[in-house]
Amino acid sequence: MKAVFLDYESLDKQDLDFSQLRAAFDDLILYPSTTAEQVLARIQDVDVVISNKVIVNAEAMEQCKNLKLILISATGTNNIDLDYARSKGIVVCNCQGYGTSAVAQHTLTLMLALATSLLKYEHAVKQGEWNKSPIFCLLDFPIVELSGKTLGIIGYGELGQAVAKLAEAFGMKILVASLPNRPPHKDRTPFAELLAQVDFLSLHCPLTAETRDLIDAQAFDKMKKSAFLINCARGGIVNEPALAEALRQGKIAGAATDVLSVEPPTQGNVLLADDIPNLIITPHSAWGSVDARQRIVNQMLENVDEFKQGKVIRQVNG
Repeated sequence: MKAVFLDYESLDKQDLDFSQLRAAFDDLILYPSTTAEQVLARIQDVDVVISNKVIVNAEAMEQCKNLKLILISATGTNNIDLDYARSKGIVVCNCQGYGTSAVAQHTLTLMLALATSLLKYEHAVKQGEWNKSPIFCLLDFPIVELSGKTLGIIGYGELGQAVAKLAEAFGMKILVASLPNRPPHKDRTPFAELLAQVDFLSLHCPLTAETRDLIDAQAFDKMKKSAFLINCARGGIVNEPALAEALRQGKIAGAATDVLSVEPPTQGNVLLADDIPNLIITPHSAWGSVDARQRIVNQMLENVDEFKQGKVIRQVNG
């Protein structure tokens, strides 16, 4: 079997073990990245295509001679024309659950950074403010304990549950949101009611038509002025101009996001303005622990091994 990985640099920073995956093929070519113009030439003669974010559309697949399997080195499938692949008997498999621990850890990291004013204190020390203090410490910025606070979670799948488990270890009370226009659920709190109660709101739902701009100006108006927002889901779930204004106007106490609506923000983003107070932005790095990225490689190996045996796991176009 001949295989090609179209954009391995989106996964590997020279810190992963590809030896077993290489051994699964007679030939595996690793390209750091691939442009749209290069796709066809690189996939037309292979049996297996591996892609993280490179688009493999119907036009490209139509001209492939031997393509049998597409491995997505991520969970999202929007870069592959799944319907066309199905119509041609091309199996498409993704990777699942590999980043749960990493993203849950990052979520709590952002919560703690906001709660302790960590970045403000670190900056103050570097600016020499501690040196000038008349007492032994600096207490210039608010510090909030997680213990006893209420965490609202939107999206209670594997990741939301992992965050809840970590938060409970800090003594937090957990509320799970029932999204608007959904039937009542005895173990969940209606969305509007939850917004008014939470001290921290953490997002872990997919971006869909239902959740796009879910956290908008009206949502911020319902939240406590002391509340914090954390988004390690997708950028479009939060209306970014509304978040910027909510922070400027003090409608909420702070926010942290690992995601933006367009990534990377090559054309800028309203949240990158330098006058927005108490906002932490990380570059979609929550998932990227070496452990999580190695799990992706290992899952792709499992997908290939099962396919060779006439079985299919993690298929997304069945």
